[in-house]
Amino acid sequence: MAYAYLNDDSLPETSQLWADILGRDVQWETYATARLITDKDLQLIRRYDKRSPELKSSMLDESGPAYVEAFMTVLKNVTQPDTVQYVLALLIQMLQENPTRARLFHQQSDQHLSAQPDPYTVLERLLQRQDDWWSQDKACKLLTIVIESRPRKALGVANGAGTSDGSAYAAAVDPAETHISLFLDWLVSQLNNRANLAKNPPTVINTSISCLAALLKERGARQLFLRAGGLQVLPGVMQRAKDSPTSSQLLYETCLCVWQMTFLRPAAELMAGVGLVKLLVEVCRVAQKEKVFRMALAALRNLLGFEDLGLASDMVEAGLNKVVITRQLQSWGDEDVVEMLGYVDEKLKEGIVIVSNFDKYKKEVMSGQLEWSPMHSSDLFWRENVDKFEERDFQVLRVLLKIIETSRDVKTLAVGCHDLGQFIIHHPQGRYIVNDLRGKELVMRLLSHSDEEVQKQALLCVQKLMLSKDKLDFLKG
Repeated sequence: MAYAYLNDDSLPETSQLWADILGRDVQWETYATARLITDKDLQLIRRYDKRSPELKSSMLDESGPAYVEAFMTVLKNVTQPDTVQYVLALLIQMLQENPTRARLFHQQSDQHLSAQPDPYTVLERLLQRQDDWWSQDKACKLLTIVIESRPRKALGVANGAGTSDGSAYAAAVDPAETHISLFLDWLVSQLNNRANLAKNPPTVINTSISCLAALLKERGARQLFLRAGGLQVLPGVMQRAKDSPTSSQLLYETCLCVWQMTFLRPAAELMAGVGLVKLLVEVCRVAQKEKVFRMALAALRNLLGFEDLGLASDMVEAGLNKVVITRQLQSWGDEDVVEMLGYVDEKLKEGIVIVSNFDKYKKEVMSGQLEWSPMHSSDLFWRENVDKFEERDFQVLRVLLKIIETSRDVKTLAVGCHDLGQFIIHHPQGRYIVNDLRGKELVMRLLSHSDEEVQKQALLCVQKLMLSKDKLDFLKG
């Protein structure tokens, strides 16, 4: 297995730093004297250090687990930055030369029989070295490799691999699951850090996304990522990559992460709400590189497979149908792209077939953000659709009231109060239904709101709640 995220040190300044680190001379004896490493560790490290690649390879073939365990002991017990960086560089170099050596992290050596290897905990601790991004970066990549190469990977993480209820794995839980969950939490925190997003180049974001893309190959990891709130941080990364002409690889890998998440229905259900559908359409519109376009389109194709989610209308509103028409005129080297364009085109035509005004209104309410569109002030809209508010035990009305109760956006609050007043006027039992659902109490709280428009709309709504039926009928007429 190749680990592409290991080979990113091609820039001159990065290559020079790499050479400087590998050129260091470490006084290993001082660590043995301080009992931070054993005499056996010292012998192994001195035998390996500063040898030719051919000799190192021979040593690893003969006693690979022992050498890896010795270096992991250094990382576990030594905190001196120069030494930590040097050992991390040796381990990365070892894997760059032969990726199959990743298995050595999990094998117990004849020299270290007292305990099972635990590379996870050692590398997790290195992720917390706030003042040393170079070490964090290498620890992040090594931890990803350790997770990818673990011997019980075939079991899958219990949070989703195999059967839908995970019962097939109840008796054989992957021991790495806790470590994977902690690592994903760390990656999400890095991707959600505004300072990281603002850097140019965004080195922390680049590494985090590359490692995340590798981890999300596993279905169970996708569920852990979703639980960690990871889906909500991807739009910011995608926007950052889309807006930078030098970030095409970051954009590709972000789209890859989103595509992997589209295989998980709970994630697909959230994608429109967090803005990923619109962003994917925008990427399809502006992408210059075929692999970026292909990955964004593949994600949208998967989402169209969940027909009951009605995402075709979101894609049409974002202009995907026009993008598809334009892209179909291009010449593509990959037949899969041609096939996907045809599939998406057909699905969009089926989905376009007219999304009713009420469906659009419902989608807006469910998003939690309301805008002053013509629909809200159209008496025709309210007359034709007020009965639909009764569906699913007044679901849309209940959500509207929840918005009025919890939203802090002044425009949303003003529109919400206005819409509640429209419902009161146009529904035969509107006043009573709203009162039963505590609507009057919620709106009256807004009479003292700091925003004048919110105050005004709340007052108008309360007045409609107080009017008798004949006066409401007069307003409706």
